[in-house]
Amino acid sequence: MPTAGRQLVKPPALRPGDTIGIVAPASNVKQADLEAGCAALRAAGYKTFYLDSILDRDLYFAGRPGRRLRELEEMFEREEVRAILCARGGYGANYVLQDLDWKKIASHPKIFIGYSDVSCLLTQLVDSGLVTFHGPMAAKDWVHADGVNLESWIAALTQTAPWDIPVNDSVTTLAGGETEGRLYGGCLSILVASLGTAYEIKTDDTILFMEDIGAKPYQIDRMLMQLKLAGKLDKVRGLIFGEMIDCMQAAYQDYTLQEVIMRIVGELGMPVIYGVKSGHVSSNNITLPLGIRAKLIAEKGEVSLRILESAVSF
Repeated sequence: MPTAGRQLVKPPALRPGDTIGIVAPASNVKQADLEAGCAALRAAGYKTFYLDSILDRDLYFAGRPGRRLRELEEMFEREEVRAILCARGGYGANYVLQDLDWKKIASHPKIFIGYSDVSCLLTQLVDSGLVTFHGPMAAKDWVHADGVNLESWIAALTQTAPWDIPVNDSVTTLAGGETEGRLYGGCLSILVASLGTAYEIKTDDTILFMEDIGAKPYQIDRMLMQLKLAGKLDKVRGLIFGEMIDCMQAAYQDYTLQEVIMRIVGELGMPVIYGVKSGHVSSNNITLPLGIRAKLIAEKGEVSLRILESAVSF
């Protein structure tokens, strides 16, 4: 995380008619899903562009690491591309971290959106000084009629005024309180996988967002304990958990994931909420701007997450 007082670079805002470049930095992409997602983006008022090589396949990857690296860098350099949207996650984005030209990206700041395995790119870009966005992907959420929360997409990518993350009745308070900090995070398993590497997450003075899919409660426990033992929760100001789809041991388990979480973080004395629908979600994927200051209010009768500043430049 940039040192106190240092301002992150905010990418130029997305406008109607702008071209969105689609990239696949991780797992291979199905052509039908890619085309369906691009059609939905065009129906929403954008142009789409992708390289033919996006459909390459190498084992479970979207082609060799060099192809994925060149694709990502080219999208940042292409003048007509105003935003970069990942097609999907899966696995493999970590292969491009070491050779990615961060100076080249910094000289062409653009909106960059994804989640899941892409979390390693999102956090590293924030730690390198660029605001990024945890949100819906082209060949995943944009494929489905109810896959994207358009309210947050528009607010995060196009507007200057402070705005509220849409929280629904499924968002609950696990520990009350009020705090401010930089919104940061992503897929829990990917955040934990960064520990001990040159790309280790920087969580000081953040409101830390964590979500995952299909991880059993004891696995969530283990990952949260690893973050805790690594000191990554020591200076966090608040915690936000996602929808956590299919994160259960068995249908008949006699405990909840929320209870597991609070055994680990309950003593930290910070607000904790659960159920924000960004990343792996059942529907209406929320776009979260990462690196931007936010205010979290978590009470039994009130949960709000307010973005305090614009995430884009004009």
